[in-house]
Amino acid sequence: MTQQGDLALLDDPVAKELLVSTAPARLAYTWLDNTPRVVPMWFHWNGTELVLGTPLRAPKVRALQAHPRVAVTIDQMDWPYKALLVRGQAVVEVLDHMAHEYEQAAIRYFGEQQGAAWVAPLRDVPMARLRVRPDWVAVLDFVTRFPSALSA
Repeated sequence: MTQQGDLALLDDPVAKELLVSTAPARLAYTWLDNTPRVVPMWFHWNGTELVLGTPLRAPKVRALQAHPRVAVTIDQMDWPYKALLVRGQAVVEVLDHMAHEYEQAAIRYFGEQQGAAWVAPLRDVPMARLRVRPDWVAVLDFVTRFPSALSA
């Protein structure tokens, strides 16, 4: 069995399911005063990175530029619980328009018609694209993979 922390876990069926799900990503990061923060966000998986879009004025943009180490959890709370845990560096990219990954996420979360309606007024709005390339991955499925405290 692949060990927790191994990037090969991105190919695990649970990880693949969660990466295309409509569950929000929970982005954990360090604020400017060094306190922890967590925020739920839409995400798009491009095959190598979690990509998230946020308004340029969002306070987390400055915090991520100062403290780029992040953790992301994508989970499903129906039994048996499933969770994908990712750690990595957030790269902040300032755009003068909406990130196309934000549109892809909107369509996945809302469906084609409602997603297109949601993003229509945002196309020319400046946005920050947050890219998180995993450097550590864990999968919990509460069938074959449990939290370490339960599997010891």
